[in-house]
Amino acid sequence: MTVLGRLDKVTSMTDEWTWTYFDADATVMTIEALVATGFPSQSDAESWLGEQWRELAVAGVDAVTLEHEGVVVYGPMSLRAAQ
Repeated sequence: MTVLGRLDKVTSMTDEWTWTYFDADATVMTIEALVATGFPSQSDAESWLGEQWRELAVAGVDAVTLEHEGVVVYGPMSLRAAQ
C-alpha cells in the first residue's frame, strides 16, 4: 500500500476541522487524499497529524495549516524535522 493509499482512509468524518497542505513553494497541494480529511475536533485533527506527519512529508507536504469551519486556527506549521 502506498503512502497516499493509507492517507485516503481518513476522508469523511466531518468537515469542521481540516488541514490544508502546502508544498515547499507554499503552494496548496490538491492531491485528493490530502484535501479530503475532516475531523470532529481539534484534538482528533492534531492526533491524526501527530501520527501521519512523516508520511505526509514523504508525500511532499512541507507545511500544514489547521482550519475550523474555514477559519485558520494556526499555521502554516512546518513538517520538517528541527535542525
